[in-house]
Amino acid sequence: MSLSRPSTAYDLSTPQESLFDRERERLIEEISTNFEELMGNMNNLNRTLEQVYGVGRESTTVSALWGRFSSLIKEQQTELAASADVGVPGTGGANFATSTTTNPSKS
Repeated sequence: MSLSRPSTAYDLSTPQESLFDRERERLIEEISTNFEELMGNMNNLNRTLEQVYGVGRESTTVSALWGRFSSLIKEQQTELAASADVGVPGTGGANFATSTTTNPSKS
């Protein structure tokens, strides 16, 4: 009586992938897919950074304009303060600190 068993030797006529080869192919495919996803995300990040940089450049000119406006206002206020008498706000510019009125209670 003979027992017939399948051969465990590697047969060159029928290509069979080993577990290692299948796992390697699966991992290569997974790495490739993840790398493509990473590249897409990097492109999105790059576009977003370019937009942020563009907004920053635009706000620089606006900031310079407001800075110039602020310095002009300060210059104008300094000139007005130097040329006008110091008075109480809301009184039409009258300076009550240098007023020479007599005290009616001392007569």
